[in-house]
Amino acid sequence: MLSYICLNWVLLVLFTGSTVSELVVIGEVGQDVTVPCHYSIQNRNDITSMCWGRDRCPKSKCSRPIIWTDGWRVTEQHSSRYQLKGDLQRGDVSLTIVNAREADSGIYCCRVELPGWFNDQLINHKVVVKKARISTASPHTYTSEQTSAPGSTSESSSTVTRTWPSVSASEAPQTASTPCSGSSDCLDVAANLQNTSVSLHIQQHPERGLYIGIGSCAALLLILILALFLT
Repeated sequence: MLSYICLNWVLLVLFTGSTVSELVVIGEVGQDVTVPCHYSIQNRNDITSMCWGRDRCPKSKCSRPIIWTDGWRVTEQHSSRYQLKGDLQRGDVSLTIVNAREADSGIYCCRVELPGWFNDQLINHKVVVKKARISTASPHTYTSEQTSAPGSTSESSSTVTRTWPSVSASEAPQTASTPCSGSSDCLDVAANLQNTSVSLHIQQHPERGLYIGIGSCAALLLILILALFLT
């Protein structure tokens, strides 16, 4: 009966093995990714060897081992990108993957070799290394503002558009195509030109209408005197 119980216990241990936990670690390409692993140390005698492997933890040792330590220092190292940066003598055997790549994604096994049969501490980690996110920010429009010095008065610039009065064909100055037939015709043409010029000038500058009116009267009077003198 006792041998039967012992056989069942041995078979149970063989088939179940050590307790294995599994964690997920997510990192980005180009960054250092730390895969955690710790074991308890009460005194110097508890310091022990361990290994990291690129696969699930097997019944013993590590499959595809990448780094080994005897508990005091690193004894084997598959690549300089795999490092143990924690305090080994305090049980910190976390794996640091330097400058991670997408190819580093996969299952990692942390196996701490503890004394006793089937007593090793096993942790499987699923490492996922993703590409770094590229932020696509919407374009910004920057408006520069000009501020005046304290105490000064800033005035906004304005555009002043002046519209001059249009002149019809009947009001436009007419140029005689033929020479004057007589002194009276020349006087009429001169008077017409003078009146048209005065009218346009008054329309363009209404504020000066009074002065222009007086000047035009004097000019007309002078022309009449000259006409009388010529005749």
